[in-house]
Amino acid sequence: MPVTDVTTDPNALTMTLTAEFDAPVDRLWDAFTDPRQLERFWGPPGWPATFPTFDFEVGGRALYFMTSPQGEKSYASWEFLEIDEPRGFTVLDNFANEEGGPLEGMPVMRVVFTFEPTATGSRMVNVSHFASAEALEQVVAFGAVEGSTMAINQLDRVLAGLREYAGGKGTQTEILDDTHVRITRLIDGPIDLVWRAHQEPELLKQWMLGPDGWRLDVCEVDPSVGGRYRYEWEPAEGIEGERFGFDGETLLSEAPRRAVTTEHMIGTDFPSTLNDLNLYEEDGATLITLLIEYPDKETRDMVLATGMTDGMEASYARLEGVLTAV
Repeated sequence: MPVTDVTTDPNALTMTLTAEFDAPVDRLWDAFTDPRQLERFWGPPGWPATFPTFDFEVGGRALYFMTSPQGEKSYASWEFLEIDEPRGFTVLDNFANEEGGPLEGMPVMRVVFTFEPTATGSRMVNVSHFASAEALEQVVAFGAVEGSTMAINQLDRVLAGLREYAGGKGTQTEILDDTHVRITRLIDGPIDLVWRAHQEPELLKQWMLGPDGWRLDVCEVDPSVGGRYRYEWEPAEGIEGERFGFDGETLLSEAPRRAVTTEHMIGTDFPSTLNDLNLYEEDGATLITLLIEYPDKETRDMVLATGMTDGMEASYARLEGVLTAV
């Protein structure tokens, strides 16, 4: 993971994050100064960032918001104080309202981004300066250490490019913490088709089958917010296994990039998971990122032990074949 250290210093009133990358300083600079690239990593998993305004000049401002799986938005703004291309820049960072104005009672930070070359690539040092120990404690209590670490650890995929980062690696499962798992799979196909394949029953029935010998017998989908879905699988004759299924509700839908649903195993009293699907296209390929939130570590481990990753890989491999025929 890129992040090597996060340190808070109540005497100096600072929080310092250090990260190492296998990319040159110029490439790192581009990622932090292009809002479309920033959007791919600045928000932690489950809270992707959107930068509707990015006026990158001294005295200019950037406004961004991060959107939760339930659609809640948390706003912040930067005022650019110093720019020293490609070595770094300094911003005044505010918690903000929808118009970008500072929120009363919330900390204001001076944040210094520094990029420097290393023998293997580059290093970023991010130092946040606070007005008081109380302000530092407040931001740390909000989860800034964990959130910033998870956000910056997503930057590798942006710097490398999707095909280099995920091409040929199949379905990858990462355990992020006790309740969150991130699954990624690069699909050779455009984002619009990949989105349709996750929303339209006639396409879902062709690929979301799991291991060979199973079929999606029931596929009912209302992809609108508040709409419900129901999937039921059954084995073919001679295949061992019992019929099973899932149902749930759509909480957020932002075609063709993001859909958040609940997922409950039919016929059980197991608690629901939260499934946050994100799609991103680059060079004709689409990266599927599925962030799953489990109710507890025990449920997470139980589901992973079922061979979920292998089943998903079989389905995703099938999806690529389906897309060539659409």
